[in-house]
Amino acid sequence: MNNNGSDARMLTRTLFRLLPIQVLLAAVGAVNGIVSSYFAANFVGIDAMSAVGLYSPLNMLLQAIGTMLLGGSVILCGKYMGQNRQDRLQNAFSLDLLLSLLISGVFTALFVLLSLLDATSFLTKDAAVRPIFNRYLLGQAIGVLPMVLGNQLAAFLSLENKGGRTIAATVAYIVVNLLLNYLFVQVLSMEAFGLALASSLGLWVFFGVQAQHFLTGRSHFHAAFTGLDWKESGELIKTGLPGAVGSGYQTGRGLILNWLMSAFVGSVGISAFATANNLLGIIWSIPTGMLAVSRMMISVSVGEEDRQTLTDVMRVMLFRFVPLMCAVAFGIMLCAQPLTRIFYRDPTEPVYWMTVWGLRLLPLCMPLAVICAHFVCYGQVSGKQGLVHLISLLDGIVCVCAFAALLIRSLGMNAVYAANVINGAVMPLVLVAYAWIKGKRFPRSMDELMVVPPDFGVSEDERLDLTVRSIEEVVDVSRQIQQFCLERGVDPRRALLAGLSMEEMAGNIVEHGFGKDGRKHAVDVRVVHKNDDVILRIKDDCVPFDPSERQKLAEGEDVTKNIGIRMVFGIAEEVRYQNILGLNVLTIWI
Repeated sequence: MNNNGSDARMLTRTLFRLLPIQVLLAAVGAVNGIVSSYFAANFVGIDAMSAVGLYSPLNMLLQAIGTMLLGGSVILCGKYMGQNRQDRLQNAFSLDLLLSLLISGVFTALFVLLSLLDATSFLTKDAAVRPIFNRYLLGQAIGVLPMVLGNQLAAFLSLENKGGRTIAATVAYIVVNLLLNYLFVQVLSMEAFGLALASSLGLWVFFGVQAQHFLTGRSHFHAAFTGLDWKESGELIKTGLPGAVGSGYQTGRGLILNWLMSAFVGSVGISAFATANNLLGIIWSIPTGMLAVSRMMISVSVGEEDRQTLTDVMRVMLFRFVPLMCAVAFGIMLCAQPLTRIFYRDPTEPVYWMTVWGLRLLPLCMPLAVICAHFVCYGQVSGKQGLVHLISLLDGIVCVCAFAALLIRSLGMNAVYAANVINGAVMPLVLVAYAWIKGKRFPRSMDELMVVPPDFGVSEDERLDLTVRSIEEVVDVSRQIQQFCLERGVDPRRALLAGLSMEEMAGNIVEHGFGKDGRKHAVDVRVVHKNDDVILRIKDDCVPFDPSERQKLAEGEDVTKNIGIRMVFGIAEEVRYQNILGLNVLTIWI
């Protein structure tokens, strides 16, 4: 039995179990970029690649708004799941879908008008490129709605532990996108419009596969567009806005960098930058997926006021996620030339070496970006808006654009790549400085680096954390919990009932949950005594099991059956069960 850092191993397993699904989700847009880049470079021309690059800032703006809705809704729903507030959960879900639908309609109409009226001169004045870009933008307009809604649904599927459907939707999208690009671009010669149309139709497939789950009635989330509490839409936007500000700043950054490259390098620089970014988009899906799973766990932890799990998430990021990204980045840097040859085969062309150096330098940003993104997410969830806006402003636009402007006359295209790397190195220093100023000393622990408020959650002397890994250890649970309660001044009767309840439920999990899937499991037990309340929480990663459902089924059975569950429900003031991110969470009030 372990009573130190009880959640760490289970938390790590849970985060890495959820990670592949979130990486696949993040890779959807990246796959679109790579496929579009390949067909544009090989079957349309470099001007088509410029069109792809010019669309990037608009896509960032659209993603910023989608991220705002996604971040706000996931954070609110995570908190409500932690608090077991089902009515608020469904309201936040419904508002998210409705706002996503309305905003998608606005952007679709805007893109259509810009393309048909040739009103895109603010993005490019190149007479050869603008007509190609207009046709590309028109095709992209068709996919705005399924892209925004599809990303929202994927996050809620993860909260329900239904990531398999997202995997199926992603695979379907990749296949459809590839086949339609071959048909529209290579066979029918639809050029830029075909590039965008293939992606848009693939996104409709991606959205449809996921939406089917929510239409069957089996989903935990139910959309209801009548009787909504519209006041919460303000809270949703307010919560999600700080996390989306970074993407909004990146829209401005993209416009500024495109101008710098056009002025000092030429359209070939935009093509090389777009190619490198689209190829690295697959790799960027890894840190994006890391952030997505951490955001869910951070949100739930804040809702539960679980200080230990909250800081453990950041430790997993620092000691697991960052080293993994270092290894991935190093591999990409070694393969820079072979990867470039997928798109450009002639080393004598300037675009070739510009792309190679992009693949050699830009990966250096990735491990550092993991750190920055996680702290922005934590600041967003915990209400540290000043930190979020500071990091988003510096990381999103100021540092990259300033360093690029200073260096581009002497380094040319490599100045844009170097600016991104320098920016990545500056951000962790800003985080340390922020914690130093707030804490009035150099941060010496994860709590101090995160600037976690002293009154957040329960103190160490108000809680007891245990980890149970075998049936033999269960016997000692009752004694330790009873002793903890007595030392805290709880009356002997409630102390005894708390020990018996936890022993029964933990023992039931070990006996019936362990060994069913051939994996190693543990039961994390937490006892909290605060304000005269005794709260028992059991968390495990076994197969889903709701004891309240078992108790209801047992009501008409022989009284000698399921006696343990009957006893717990009989002596507890309240029992709540939830399955959060694939974890069984049982909370008992004594």
